[in-house]
Amino acid sequence: ADLVELAHRVHLQNQTEGQIQKCLLLSVKTGGCSEDCAYCAQSSRYKTDVARHGLLELDKVEEAVLAAKRAGATRFCMGAAWRKPKNRNDFEKILEMVRVVKAAGLEACVTLGMISLEQAIELKEAGLDVYNHNLDTSESFYPKIISTHTYQDRITTLKLAQKAHLPLCCGAILGLGESLDDRCALLTELALLDPQPESVPINMLIPVTGTPLEGSTPVPFDDLLKTIAVARVLMPKAWIKLSAGRTRLSAEQHLLCFYVGAN
Repeated sequence: ADLVELAHRVHLQNQTEGQIQKCLLLSVKTGGCSEDCAYCAQSSRYKTDVARHGLLELDKVEEAVLAAKRAGATRFCMGAAWRKPKNRNDFEKILEMVRVVKAAGLEACVTLGMISLEQAIELKEAGLDVYNHNLDTSESFYPKIISTHTYQDRITTLKLAQKAHLPLCCGAILGLGESLDDRCALLTELALLDPQPESVPINMLIPVTGTPLEGSTPVPFDDLLKTIAVARVLMPKAWIKLSAGRTRLSAEQHLLCFYVGAN
């Protein structure tokens, strides 16, 4: 109860009361990823029911952007399932997608895996508002979840995005089998980023059949609530986002999450 009240006070001191950011995430390139993230339905290493498709055509993206705007979204995020953007033509298409989002009057976010400084600068020049690249879990637990890249690879990508003056959307996945110490270490790592992330999505694992984590136990609600509360205290200015797993929550649980700092 003390943590709940502390987080609520910090939230009121640093955020506009009642302000909620509504975002829509579109997969613009689905499946076939070479990485082995144990939670991910889009890895080419696992047999899942996800249908693969290449980069969407620009008109399909524009339709989705306009639909999101009509539905009340203020931010539109686009994700591509790959290790990093290597094909120049594909990257040019991503830049065009960013411009489409901005032309519609929405904030633009992308998650493209590892990017170079040059790519980060081009994204910034195209109008990108924020770059998403989650740390997922603690550095010590990370190798148990992903082996095809390192925690330091993730940190490097975050630093390059920041060097290009791109704000970060960077958060966590709860329910990977991590300990409470792992969660504390992750939140500390996020809070020590300079500047701190603009957005911190708190995801709950949705186990996918065919992935190594398909039999994982759901995250208890109080664990989610405590994580949001600590994130709010450590990162008072950030948007704390209810992300994956949100639809499992009751209306009352949503209210508690907003009370302790989600927005």
